[in-house]
Parts: sequence; structure tokens; C-alpha cells
Amino acid sequence: MNIRLEELANRAIEVLKSNWRDGFTIPTDKLYPFQWNWDSGFVSLGHGHHNLDWAIVELERLFSGQWENGMIPHILFHNENIDTYFPNHDFWMPEVNSGSPKNVRTSGITQPPVHGFILEYLFKRNPNNNKLKDFIRAIYSKVVKSHDFFYTYRDPKSEGLAFIYHPWETGRDNSPLWDESMDRIVVDYTTLPKYERKDLNHADNKQRPTQEHYDKYVYLLELGKKFKYDEQGIAENSPLLIQDSMLNAILIRSNESLINLGKALNLDTGKVEEWQQQSKRTFNEKLWSNKLNFYTCYDMVAEKQIDTIEIGGLVTLFANLPDKNQAASLKEYLEDLHSKGYNLCPSFDVDHELFDSQRYWRGPVWPQMDWMIYHGLKQYGFYDLASILKDDFIGLVSKLGFYEYFESEKNKANQLDKGYGGNNFSWTASSILDLIKAS
Repeated sequence: MNIRLEELANRAIEVLKSNWRDGFTIPTDKLYPFQWNWDSGFVSLGHGHHNLDWAIVELERLFSGQWENGMIPHILFHNENIDTYFPNHDFWMPEVNSGSPKNVRTSGITQPPVHGFILEYLFKRNPNNNKLKDFIRAIYSKVVKSHDFFYTYRDPKSEGLAFIYHPWETGRDNSPLWDESMDRIVVDYTTLPKYERKDLNHADNKQRPTQEHYDKYVYLLELGKKFKYDEQGIAENSPLLIQDSMLNAILIRSNESLINLGKALNLDTGKVEEWQQQSKRTFNEKLWSNKLNFYTCYDMVAEKQIDTIEIGGLVTLFANLPDKNQAASLKEYLEDLHSKGYNLCPSFDVDHELFDSQRYWRGPVWPQMDWMIYHGLKQYGFYDLASILKDDFIGLVSKLGFYEYFESEKNKANQLDKGYGGNNFSWTASSILDLIKAS
């Protein structure tokens, strides 16, 4: 490792240490001051390179908020006295569902289930660590239960594909993917609770979701509370029900990791193997678009594919879902982006009229996405393209800092002196640390 990369890795470790809060890691100060679900997964990966005990405690603390139905909520409010974020702990009212945890306040929705593959990566890099092996044995059934939540409560037709009813559950909050579904929402402002956005106090308005989108996010959260976070009631009444390609690809990838870990540690994998067989088959039948030559999402309300190219379809490489021809199509898409002068990988189709290279999930580069796609490219033997992606990402962080996300157009990025969103961001530090140390 050369001096420049070593210095970058050391800076990444300092970011992770600065965001540690005695048992969990915040994504960044003020903008996201609590414990987030999939953030904690990626953060554990980074902690594994400087303090394996922290990696273990991070996941242990996250799963302390697991609901009785298996759901891992997208936020745990361990530090309730902080008021720099909306919606805070007092908005969610998880207690309307009797299965919500009593020991910690949480949100009422979930996020992509990255924890299975995170555990496998930690195990591969520390195969002889007995404390880690004991921890994996102890948490294994809880991770399986979190997958069971998706297959039992979010798969009403038993297809092997889970739905989301709120864009925040996908991790790609304001992606244009959801625009058509969001347009079906008619907000009654006489019943919508008054609220104050806090994100605009800490990030540029041009980089955040619009006010219209935020009103509809709150509408959907109110829907969850109305039905006491009962998945059947939500499925029957929500105007937004999406089988998301990325969330389901991550679920499948984590299934595979649970199977691998189970076999290595003599744990029961039977249920996971049953899910996996059906999920992989249905995924390719339902979410591959012959029109786009790309994976996409399925709108369960409109009963049609969403004809849009975006970054979630590329995470399928990480889950080993594409066949040879499908993988070649995804590779060609990335090569074309590179030739057009984009940092890999923009979060939305750069040729689409709704592409916006700085507004959250409508175009910028996201660190944890690059991490997954990098490993996916390597799994298919696309090593040159993986190196280009890695170099683009390292170049962005080296020049612009440990920000939440980054400008995707190289010409624009070259004129900037900082990235977008929150600074000193944990998953940015963790992703780049792991790419430097372990890839």
C-alpha cells in the first residue's frame, strides 16, 4: 500500500472513531445523529480493520432493536435528546405495534438487509477469531429471522420477492424510480401533521429531496402508523408498493452468505436455502427487462415493470444474479458511462431527463454502492472495469473529502473542493478503508 493510500486509510479510521458513540456509530454528526440500519452494516466492515470488537458491538446494538416479526428498523434512537433530525423518535410511535421493542425507540420501516454478507466478509477476513465465530453463531438466528420478515410479511403472493411501501426502505430515497408511484399520492394537507425539516439546516437544498417529496414521505409514514405497522393492512392500502431490484438482490446476496456461514459453522441453513431457490428464479423472471437490457423494479400497484435504468440494477452483479449475456450488458453500460466522462457509478441514468448529478439519488456517486458494484464486477471477472471504478471512487474521496455522496460528472467534479451531503461520513470512510485494505 503506497503512502497516499495509507494516509487515506488512516483518515478513514479517524472518521469512524469520531462517529463512534459508545456502542454504535452515527453516519455523520447533526444530519444523521442516530444509528441507521444498513449504514451500520457497512460501518461494521470498516471497524473490522481497526477494532473488530467495535464491529461486533455495532451489529449487536443494531439487532437489539429487532421487532418480534423480525424487522430490523431503519433507525434506532439510542440518544433521544438530539433534535437535529426529522422524523425523530417522537414521530414514529412504534408502540402502536405490540411487537416493537420496549428497550429502545425505533422507526417503523426497514432498509436493505446487508447484514448477512457483512458477517461473511468479517468472517473471511478473521477466520480464526473465536470471539467473532461465537458472535456469528449467536446472531445467526436473528439475521435469519430478519430475512423471514421479508418473505413472510412483505411477499403476499409468496413469489420470493419482497415489497417496500416507502422509498426510504430502498435506501435510494428520492430516485426517479419512484416518481410515478409517488405521483399517485394525493396529500390531504388538512390531515398531514405539521413538521419541520431539519436536513436543510445541515445540507444544501439543491442536494436534498424536494418539499413535495418530503410531504409524500410523511404521508406514507402516517399510513404505517394508521395500520399499526401491520404489513397486510399496508399492502392492501398503500399507493406505493414496489418490488425493488436492489433490496431483493441484497436479500439474495445475504441469503447466500448465510448459507456459506451456516455450512462453515454447522448451523441450520434449510429455510434459507428454500428461500434462495425461489427468489433467484423469480428475480430473473420478473425483474429483468428485455426492453432495457437491464434489471429494473416492479410496480405492484400498476402491475408493470418500471422502465428506468438506475444503479440498483447493477447491484445484481454482487448477488451473482445475471447470466453471461446479462452481465455483459451491464458491463457495456458501465463502459459507456466511463467513455462519456462520468465517475463510476452514477446513481441514475445519465441520459434521462430526470438525471441530476447533485440531487441525492437522482445522479450522484454513492460510496457503499460503489463498494458492492466493485465486488460484483470482480466476481464476473471484469477486473479492468472494477479497477476503473475503484480509482474513480478513491480519486473523489482524496480530492473532495469523506462526504456522503459525490458529483458523477468528471468535468464538474474537477471544479469542486468538496463532496455533497454530510461530511465525515461513516460509510464513505468504511467503504474506502475496506477497498484499500482488503480488495
